[in-house]
Amino acid sequence: MSTWLFDLGNTRLKFAPLAADGDIGPVQGTAHGDGGFDAGWLDALPARIDVAIVASVAGPALRAILLDALAARGARVQLAQTLPALDGLRIAYADPARLGVDRFLALLAAQADGVSTLVVGVGTALTVDLIDDAGRHLGGRIAPSPSLMREALHRRVAQLPPTGGAYAEFAVDTEDALVSGCEGAALGLVERSRAEAHARLGAMPRLLLHGGGAAALRARLPGAHWRSDLVLHGLARWYRAIGSARREA
Repeated sequence: MSTWLFDLGNTRLKFAPLAADGDIGPVQGTAHGDGGFDAGWLDALPARIDVAIVASVAGPALRAILLDALAARGARVQLAQTLPALDGLRIAYADPARLGVDRFLALLAAQADGVSTLVVGVGTALTVDLIDDAGRHLGGRIAPSPSLMREALHRRVAQLPPTGGAYAEFAVDTEDALVSGCEGAALGLVERSRAEAHARLGAMPRLLLHGGGAAALRARLPGAHWRSDLVLHGLARWYRAIGSARREA
């Protein structure tokens, strides 16, 4: 049976086959905009898909394009949802619907290791979430990512470029100052969160980064681990856990 995982984020779609052993296969991706996905993305999918597991934080129109493409391949689609508890993870939110499914799945993947972890996602937004070694989600933060900060500054002040520059602690050029300020803001938030987590837990949690913008911060966060496809791994675990729960019901 052909089973595929799809992570539809705010700027990219990532997808991979689910292997028989429960692991994910090679990950592929495509950018998207208001009009849909980049040309040719369907060529990476097989002509027939039996089951498609989808996690989406994108808008309804883009999600509909994806679901239509999967239906044309005969896929039985399951949309992942945030749950109060699953497979050892218990979230802090009173209303599960208010915790983005991408954050939930990243936590689900991180919790599988059984250690306290500060999970940091760097995409359109910068998200920070803390779980203890018992799988309890202790809450988190949401802020603009460095790339979104740059874009926002450029929209307000056109002469400030949205990209470019090199990081420096004290920059002597505007482009360098922009990247240093925006990445520095993200680094400061992560480090403060790590210090507060240490105080709360009584031990330093593992720092686990994911998302397309994480690589730029990783070198300046000592001891950080990076898993670029954390949400897809969480989606695979969600599918296994939901299937197991249904079999036991």
